[in-house]
Parts: sequence; C-alpha cells; structure tokens
Amino acid sequence: MGEQELNTNEASKWYVIHTYSGYEKKVKDNMEAMVANRGMEDQILDIRIPMEEYVDSKEGVSKVKERKMFPSYVLVNMIMNDETWYLVRNTRGVTGFVGPASKPVPLTDEEVLLLGVTDNKELFGNYEEGETVKVINGPFENMVGVIESFNYDKAKVKVSISMFGRDTSVELDFNQIIKE
Repeated sequence: MGEQELNTNEASKWYVIHTYSGYEKKVKDNMEAMVANRGMEDQILDIRIPMEEYVDSKEGVSKVKERKMFPSYVLVNMIMNDETWYLVRNTRGVTGFVGPASKPVPLTDEEVLLLGVTDNKELFGNYEEGETVKVINGPFENMVGVIESFNYDKAKVKVSISMFGRDTSVELDFNQIIKE
C-alpha cells in the first residue's frame, strides 16, 4: 500500500479549473463530496482555493481579511485520467480546465510553488545558509552573494551581496538564484 501511495503522489499534478464567478467554494465542496462518494481519494488528492491576506481599513480601524487570489479559479491535485477528468468537468459550477479541453495542461513545479500550494521547504532543499549563489535575473543579475536565511512562507531567500565595497542584504525570489 505504501508503495502505491508513493506512485500515486508522483503521478498526480496540479490543474487549474475555471468556475462560475462566486462558485469557487461550492465547486470545492461539491467536488470533495463526489470524490468521497466514489472513493476516488487516491486519484483526486487535494482541492484548494488560493487565498491571500490583506489589510482592510475602515474609519481608522484596520482588520486583516482574506480574499481569493484568483477569483473564478480552483486548483486540483489529481491524477489525470478519463474518470477524474469526467468528475471534474461534470461538477456543478465548473466551466472547464485551463488549457486545451481534451488534454488539460498541469501547472509546472515553479507555478505550483509560486501559488503557495506546496511546502516551500522542498524548494530550497538543495540550498544551505552560508552557500554562495549567483543572481540570474532582476536588478542584481550576475551578482554573487551568500545565503543568509530563507523565508519559506513567501518562497524568498535573503542573500548578502557585496555592492560598492559593502555587504548588503537583499530579498530575492527562489527563481532568481542558482548555485555558483
């Protein structure tokens, strides 16, 4: 059983599903119920609505609230086959997969990490604090620095770069660095 679970997780990919506006939660709930009823938990592993926090200020009072990062979209981690495709496509409120209808395109690993639906610790698994890295894009492109720390929640890395004779800490996205 454990071996099959490993294979199942490796075979699953994240897909983006388009929904009617305001139906994201209903789609998620309906899909979860259909998956449970049909015993397909090993094929449709996770359903998420990416959310972000923001500060709402009214009459001088600030409150932290949540909103959908991508209104009308739901993310599904699944093994794509005829049965799972049919279940998703026939969930009430779903207008279709993002990508060609006959063969939906899964998100790349980089896109999944940017959306924050996986553990970002995996992302920096090959890097260590004190390691020398090169910046490959952005304003510090081609500069070399040393990793100071990681911010796993935001998929960011703090790198000390020598500029004008002094070390300066800069925060970079995970996709802006490579090993030197």
